[in-house]
Amino acid sequence: MNRVKAIPKWTWLIFLVVVFLIFPFFVKKEFYLHVMIMTFLFALLAASWNILGGFTGYVSFGHAVFFGLGAYSVAVLGKNFAVNPWLGSITGALVAIGLASIIAFPSFQTGLRAHYFAIATWAVGEVIRVIFMNWMYVGGATGIMIPLTEPSLLNYQYHTNKVPYYYIIFSFLVLEIVLIYFITKSRFGYYLRAIKGNEEAAENIGINTTLFKHLAYYLSATFVAIGGAFYAQYELYFDPPMVFHVGISMKMILPAILGGIGTICGPIIGAAIMIPLDQFLRAYLGGIGSGINFIIYGLLVLIVVVFKPKGIYEFIGNLFKKGKGEQ
Repeated sequence: MNRVKAIPKWTWLIFLVVVFLIFPFFVKKEFYLHVMIMTFLFALLAASWNILGGFTGYVSFGHAVFFGLGAYSVAVLGKNFAVNPWLGSITGALVAIGLASIIAFPSFQTGLRAHYFAIATWAVGEVIRVIFMNWMYVGGATGIMIPLTEPSLLNYQYHTNKVPYYYIIFSFLVLEIVLIYFITKSRFGYYLRAIKGNEEAAENIGINTTLFKHLAYYLSATFVAIGGAFYAQYELYFDPPMVFHVGISMKMILPAILGGIGTICGPIIGAAIMIPLDQFLRAYLGGIGSGINFIIYGLLVLIVVVFKPKGIYEFIGNLFKKGKGEQ
């Protein structure tokens, strides 16, 4: 048992990556593939939110707006202008950065503190949702459907096979985690953690806190928009409540808190617990499942906050330390 605990963390990570890579070869049922795709997607979103909320301490309740902008960018450009969805995804990321800058400049330049910033992001998200609900050019409350094209990677569309979507979103998640890892080991990452620890002290030692908060916000918004574009291509139909609802933002925040806010793997661990739970409750309990899941989420987060304030990742890390110590 001690030998198992003493296995290096990188060995476990490589093992998990291999397991996920071969998963579709052994699990053919569409529902289980869908659960994994949603888990990867929200792990990507939670890790994206964590760049801002976890590393800098600036909590955003409005990150769903970037998810929605990514989805609508790829859908509107594809439907009305026949723009390739990959270019639409890039455009969605740029649009998200543009909106993030509109929010960031008055917020960060004026020294708006974290709790006021959280309220501001929620308010902007609600305004954008109402605008899209009434904007007929993008479908209004009816929503928008992406035109069907020939299934291929170039067209970012597969009609009867979920496996390509599985590998696409898994690749996005791996790339993001690798990038975040290098960020945490860089000066940029140290600056972000300094801002979270004590922003005034960080300014006093010469860190341009405004600049690095901007960069963190833009990077966070970019990955969320890419996730929104993926969701649009995966579902092929959506409406404003599906992509702009504050519940989407909560599904980014809660996994990060549950798994370990401000850590690299915490959001992934949280998503791996919450999203399958959500999907199975909805599948087996129907409409009432969408209410029960939030009750369970709340209880899980409450337990973690009380007993493991740094998240489940802290608990797992302690197991590794104990395993090494016993050797």
